[in-house]
Amino acid sequence: MFIVSLVKNKQTPLEIPEGIEVKNNDMVLVLTDKGEEAAKAVLVPPQVASSFIRKKIPSVKCIRVMTQEDLSSYKELQNLEAQGFKDCLELVKQHNLQMNLVQCKYTFDRKKVTFYYTAPERVDFRNLLKDLTRVFRHIRIDLKHIGVRDETSLCTGSGLCGRPFCCCSFKRQFDLINIKLAHDQGMPITPSKISGTCGRLLCCLNYEYKNYIETAKEMVPIGSGVMTEEGVGKVCALNILTNKVSVKLSDGKIKEFPSGDVEMIDTEVNIEIDTENSPSYSYASMQTEEIIDIKQYEDDKNSSSGEV
Repeated sequence: MFIVSLVKNKQTPLEIPEGIEVKNNDMVLVLTDKGEEAAKAVLVPPQVASSFIRKKIPSVKCIRVMTQEDLSSYKELQNLEAQGFKDCLELVKQHNLQMNLVQCKYTFDRKKVTFYYTAPERVDFRNLLKDLTRVFRHIRIDLKHIGVRDETSLCTGSGLCGRPFCCCSFKRQFDLINIKLAHDQGMPITPSKISGTCGRLLCCLNYEYKNYIETAKEMVPIGSGVMTEEGVGKVCALNILTNKVSVKLSDGKIKEFPSGDVEMIDTEVNIEIDTENSPSYSYASMQTEEIIDIKQYEDDKNSSSGEV
């Protein structure tokens, strides 16, 4: 199986008609819902191919392997996109529109040009479109309002982990992210630690969340009275990764014990603990939404449009 990476570097299986011979790393023309596009064909091992088949990922049809003339035309097209971006950006400034131009993209056959932009609110670009039709003659013009997550996936880059952004490497759709995911995993509730380049909460907050919750259900809940080898205390924090619990003892000291070494007791333990800033892993607490001062980092209508 060959795959190609299209917009947002999403890997898509390549359907190769009879009579067309494709080699690894060949540049090919493919037919997408946007028109003809250029892409590099990459041969993948059987294990990867079976994964694409199992997930029933739609393929794109190969039109032909690009000739030397096609490659020269593709370079010209990239220059056209750069110039088109500048021309459109200048018109946006002239009309004083509250929109951030992200990318200009031509189809290979030059029958359509798409301008991707972000904006806090709906933009009236009728006058802009009139001017664009004077600059880009005999070509279909499409203006697409996208979200800030979509913008980051188009521009590409590296995340806090040092790896390419998930949104422009393998993610095919965005999941809703809220601050509770970070809180329940005991992460520091600071924007620099839990938000990405897009200004929204990290997509990866969702990846291990279910594991944290399932593990936490097997541990003593925060606020419970327990008996430890050093006496009675109250659980004030859970460390899911090490499977340990932090217990505040009657003398005021906080010590950490393996989860299996503490026993929950029915007796009321008169020890005050601060649970306001600690993640609460009890199942009941997971049914309510947290309201804190960085709500603006959660997903909203301007996060992702699905238009890319």
